[in-house]
Amino acid sequence: MSKHLLKIALIGNPNTGKTSLFNKLTGLNQQTGNYPGVTVDRKLGYTQLTDGQKAAVLDLPGTYSLNASSLDESVVTDLLLNPADKDYPDVIVVVTEVENLKRNLLLFTQIKDLQLPVVLAINMADRMQKRGISLDIPALETALDTKIALISSRKNTGIKELKTLITERNKLSRNPIIDIRTVDENFFKSVEQTAPNRNVYESWLFLSSEHYKLNDQATDPKQLSVTASDLKRLQQKEVIKRYQFINNVLKSTQKTDLSLATDWRYKLDRIFTHRIFGYLIFAAILLLIFNAIFSWSSIPMDAIDAAFASLSEYTKSHMTPGMLQELLADGIIPGIGGIVIFIPQIAFLFLFISVLEESGYMSRVVFLMDRIMRRFGLSGKSVVPLISGTACAIPAIMAARNIENWKERLITILVTPFTTCSARLPVYSIIISLVIPNRIVLGFISMQALVLMGMYLIGFAMAILAATILNKIIKLKTKQYFVIEMPDYKWPLPQNIGITVVEKTKAFVMGAGKIILAISVILWFLASYGPGENMDQAGARVTMEQEYANGGTYEQAVAAARLEESYIGRLGRGIEPVIKPLGYDWKIGITILTSFAAREVFVGTLATIYSVGGTEDEETIKQKMRAQTDVKTGKPIFDLGTGLSILMFYAFAMQCVSTLAITKRETNSWKWPLMQLAIMTVLAYCIAFVVHEIAS
Repeated sequence: MSKHLLKIALIGNPNTGKTSLFNKLTGLNQQTGNYPGVTVDRKLGYTQLTDGQKAAVLDLPGTYSLNASSLDESVVTDLLLNPADKDYPDVIVVVTEVENLKRNLLLFTQIKDLQLPVVLAINMADRMQKRGISLDIPALETALDTKIALISSRKNTGIKELKTLITERNKLSRNPIIDIRTVDENFFKSVEQTAPNRNVYESWLFLSSEHYKLNDQATDPKQLSVTASDLKRLQQKEVIKRYQFINNVLKSTQKTDLSLATDWRYKLDRIFTHRIFGYLIFAAILLLIFNAIFSWSSIPMDAIDAAFASLSEYTKSHMTPGMLQELLADGIIPGIGGIVIFIPQIAFLFLFISVLEESGYMSRVVFLMDRIMRRFGLSGKSVVPLISGTACAIPAIMAARNIENWKERLITILVTPFTTCSARLPVYSIIISLVIPNRIVLGFISMQALVLMGMYLIGFAMAILAATILNKIIKLKTKQYFVIEMPDYKWPLPQNIGITVVEKTKAFVMGAGKIILAISVILWFLASYGPGENMDQAGARVTMEQEYANGGTYEQAVAAARLEESYIGRLGRGIEPVIKPLGYDWKIGITILTSFAAREVFVGTLATIYSVGGTEDEETIKQKMRAQTDVKTGKPIFDLGTGLSILMFYAFAMQCVSTLAITKRETNSWKWPLMQLAIMTVLAYCIAFVVHEIAS
């Protein structure tokens, strides 16, 4: 981050509207980290303040206090205790919300006692009247010794006033409001003596933060003759003292008249979290999502598919024949087209997920699913990573940081890759469209949508089964209580949804596009050239009888023969004996290898290989795949048996290299990711083989 930029950190409890405020401040001017290989610890964006100054806004993970109990929460503590960090803020905005102000202020008082410039933003002000809440802002500012912005990020009110307070940061008081030494005078006197030039509360956080990374700066508890239990006891006393202060402040500054409040939240909760109807409603929503992914997106997908086929044909007919023309027409364009075609489906997936999260329904799903999860040895908190894994396994695995118990966190990390991520969606979509009839069942549901939903359910069920087995092997000794906040139901904000869909789709496409572009160029070269003179002599070896037997043309047969003699053809034939029992030819084998970089590369790789080995006719990706036949039998390559085998293989195989890397990072060992890779690969192979044998 540039040094001349003003740096603003947004910090607050979960569900305080921090992300909505971040979106209001930055709009689309954000850098998101939700793609493999990119950290999601911090989210960065840019805004312009009321005085015209440009500022960098940092959105940090939600945390309840600076006494971090999980790795995710420690991100905030790590930043505030490390002035050398490139993102160390010039001013902090603590985001709270009116209904849980008492709990939110605990974190505020802790940050204030670090003697940092802090602005208090009280969000969701538009609900105050509805909840019968009133606040005496001037009195609250005096009691907390800070400036307060009463805002509504959803209604876009108070944002200008907040920016003004940020510009006047030099006027903010840096005085602590609670003297930590009053918790235990003797102990904190000794703490102060260990680092006389440091803020005593800062020293206390160094000492007590379990997950703090810069431990070399912390005082060794043994020097102070305190045990871990002593530190916990002192933390508890600190919390009690802070809540005593907060209670006294709010007693005189906050009034609540329940007679004026109107709320229909609890009526909806009785429906959405019902033991029977709750699951039926969730199932209906899933059916709607998967039906939309197939039915609603079919028109734009077909248009994109045809456009790239036309573009490839246009390149062949209007460019001078040569290496560059072949690279563009047969390599880059089909490869990129193989991922761009799925933009509508990916956008629909993120659209629905965003709506569910924005509305507050996703928290009810987590609560609902906890009833099932507990029976299989998983922590209730494991539901969050498993559900978020439907978008991407990388942030999903990182979300397991909120699970305090190490063994439960480990099990969650190991089983999360079984959930179907958005990178698998292109694979499922293209294969299902090839081998599953496009019929309507039950009068309104597409059969293809039902199969897609089944793939998601298979992945989730396998994650549960794997967790059950690991629970017995690892033998968890402790259990965690499941605690989750139930935010209010809200009408989803179009701006937040739009930003989420655009940013995540862009990250998906751009991240995958870089990989696909590189792989497409490499594949084109390997498929266009080969050792010796075998490729040039391919035509001489092709007989007319063979062509007619397979139902193709002489030109197609020559192209296929040249492809088999290329570098990639020889590599593919080398691994073909291993994958043949699954119903795969060497082209699918090459695709499986390249898709290990990223699952969505599957379609792009096939598009490139088939383009190199095809004819000059304009054909879409689906048409090329549907036309592929076995050289010996003349039967379609992508029949029902092979299609189902591919679906099962990708349902159980390790997702990608980046997933292995993040597992290594989160477990700090190669032992667990390598075990993941070996077990999931063997499992995928065996299940794919069985399915192919049954379906063929």
